[in-house]
Amino acid sequence: MKKVPFVGPTYEEMLHPWKIDKNIRKKAIEMKEKDPLHPLNLYNITWRSTDDSINHFVLPPELTGIKANIVVLFAKEFPSGSHKVGPTYSVLTEKTVNGDVDPMVHKLVWPSTGNYGIGGAFVSSRMNYNSLVILPEEMSKERFDLIRKYGSNVIATPGCESNVKEIYDKTHELTREDPEHIRILNQFESFANYRFHYYVTGNTMVELVRDEKIGNGEIGAVVLTVGSAGTIASGDLVKNKFPKAKIIAGEPVQCPTISMNGYGGHDIQGIGDKHVTWIHNVMNCDGVVQIDDLDCKKFLKVLSTEKGKKYLSKFADKSLIEYISDKLGISGVANIIAAIKTAKYYDMEEGENIIVVATDSISRYYSVLEEMDNPSEGEIERIYDRVIRYQEPSLFFEGDRYSRLRWHNLKYYTWIEQQGKTVEELNLMLRQEFWNDEAKKVDEIDEKIKAYREKHKSELNEMMGLK
Repeated sequence: MKKVPFVGPTYEEMLHPWKIDKNIRKKAIEMKEKDPLHPLNLYNITWRSTDDSINHFVLPPELTGIKANIVVLFAKEFPSGSHKVGPTYSVLTEKTVNGDVDPMVHKLVWPSTGNYGIGGAFVSSRMNYNSLVILPEEMSKERFDLIRKYGSNVIATPGCESNVKEIYDKTHELTREDPEHIRILNQFESFANYRFHYYVTGNTMVELVRDEKIGNGEIGAVVLTVGSAGTIASGDLVKNKFPKAKIIAGEPVQCPTISMNGYGGHDIQGIGDKHVTWIHNVMNCDGVVQIDDLDCKKFLKVLSTEKGKKYLSKFADKSLIEYISDKLGISGVANIIAAIKTAKYYDMEEGENIIVVATDSISRYYSVLEEMDNPSEGEIERIYDRVIRYQEPSLFFEGDRYSRLRWHNLKYYTWIEQQGKTVEELNLMLRQEFWNDEAKKVDEIDEKIKAYREKHKSELNEMMGLK
């Protein structure tokens, strides 16, 4: 019997989940607790909670040492525990409704450094596809465990977070061995990744500060470390709504690829992949800031200990510290540090809002933290002062015209020389119109999703347990 891929929400329904059919949404919410692996959980891909509020918290100036607010969207409540499930669902759904993949024929391969692979494993099995995830061997144990739990096989390639070329090499090898059946779903080049964050994450950011009346009700900066550079696409939408907003990319000081054409290994898992991705709109980027991976891990360790939380409660309400303590991973802390550096660099004032994202949560890093010593009370104070309160606005590189062109030109070496793109395609990316056109495809794709759901209504209802 032919497998029918399960297709769930449109982009608009992921942004505004109350637009989902009421019966479907009610059952999807039930399945969130009752059966987290049920296909209906794809309808829970959204930044909003079951009561339609946006999952976020605001770090007050008393804690961060800056005047501006740092507003954190956290992804802990997404299916699979990371917002990367959104791009993986979008990538696979676009290919499904366009007829590019068939579960009876193809095996999906998800090249990743962790969260995208976890999301790919989750989404593939829920949508009736077989899949394989490729990621570096030095990624956290939790990442490998989740991939297998969600139903995918996994291949570990040599190296750490920044060893992405080794991942690409493995995808080419697999394709050569079985070109008829292997299909690569590459987050670093797929514009479905861009569209999810432009439309869903970007609009969520705008609605959050406006509806919640946070600070001055505007966004002064979107500050995000880049891995695939999907999440930072939200900044393009934000800048369309707030033209004065800054888009700032963060990367590890141990691997300063964009800012300094650099290289190296680091441990901010999920970012800093030693190349400029195809879908990174660097021509719209206002700056790049570097973050030390050890700062991120040390502060996450502080936040995970009772002594650390007690100390931080001197600077913010105890309930807030407890609330945020399980909602950040290493890259989430990196984004907060990058936001502090940005606020100090631009001398941002009281009432201004900086938006960042916590891609995953501490649950993916217990094995990493276990390798670190528990800090003493004196060390906790020194870590907080060094990493947060007195963080320097150093290693900040502004995006003038020629800086942006340098960042753009770096794409050549990965994508033209190694990955088969053309110079003509690369040159199109110099114009903002190119990116606007990619974003506009959301409406067209949503119509295709609706048509697909209507065509396969009986099969999809059966999979959902609906009459």
